[in-house]
Amino acid sequence: MDQPVTADPVMDAVGAAVEAGRAGDRAGARARFEALWEQVTADGDPFHRCTLAHYAADVQDDPHAELVWDERALAAAEELTDERAQRHHAGLTVGGFLPSLHLNLADVHRRLGCDDRARHHLTRARDRVGALPDDGYGAMIRAGIDRCSERLDLGDRT
Repeated sequence: MDQPVTADPVMDAVGAAVEAGRAGDRAGARARFEALWEQVTADGDPFHRCTLAHYAADVQDDPHAELVWDERALAAAEELTDERAQRHHAGLTVGGFLPSLHLNLADVHRRLGCDDRARHHLTRARDRVGALPDDGYGAMIRAGIDRCSERLDLGDRT
């Protein structure tokens, strides 16, 4: 089984916040992510910022707040290097993050009625799917891109 390369207390805290959200404590997860955000912006680590923001977006009830977190995740990914990602886990690459990050932005823009922005991020996601692994995760992201595109074409804002 693949294990992280090094122990990382910040990533452990992110994982605990994710689990709180999955257990139904979305407000508690949001509070944890907000508190952690102060720490990760101070430490300057784009891996921490990208990962935290990516997961924090998932527990937002307001799509405008979700958009802020999704934009933070993409901005941090643009600063991230494969070398830094691989210090957390040997198999990670920045290219493998980007399709998902762009999909998330496309979906929130779609729900907010910003169709041009949604299409822009869908194009960016599609342009980067070659970096996805040929596994369940890659299939999930590819299917998500297709589903978001279909919903956008139908004018679905849900």
